[in-house]
Amino acid sequence: MKFRFLLITLITLTSCYNIERNCKDYKTGTFYSEVTIDSMLYKSEFTRTTDLQVETYNGKIDSSQVRWINDCEMIFKTINPKSRAEHKDIHLKILTTTDSSYSFEYSYVGEKLKQKGIAYKK
Repeated sequence: MKFRFLLITLITLTSCYNIERNCKDYKTGTFYSEVTIDSMLYKSEFTRTTDLQVETYNGKIDSSQVRWINDCEMIFKTINPKSRAEHKDIHLKILTTTDSSYSFEYSYVGEKLKQKGIAYKK
């Protein structure tokens, strides 16, 4: 009897916890993002269409092709890379969404080290 009560309680509590992910709302638009790496905050602004993202960081403009894997994951490929690091594709996954922002994690394709950040609609 105790087991049945515990099981029902557990199912009830876990069913109430749904992470909101309305990723389609963030496929296109103008955003700014904040990423903290080693206690340093990095901010950038970007505009995304379904297949292109143009980002401004520290006064420099960078363009990437966007390939959507599914509604919440995409791969960025830098257009006209200038360094060896820019040749590597970046995988980004939207983790959660709100009405005006989304949290994400990203890494170079094939690497385990992931960074997290938040992007806000402008």
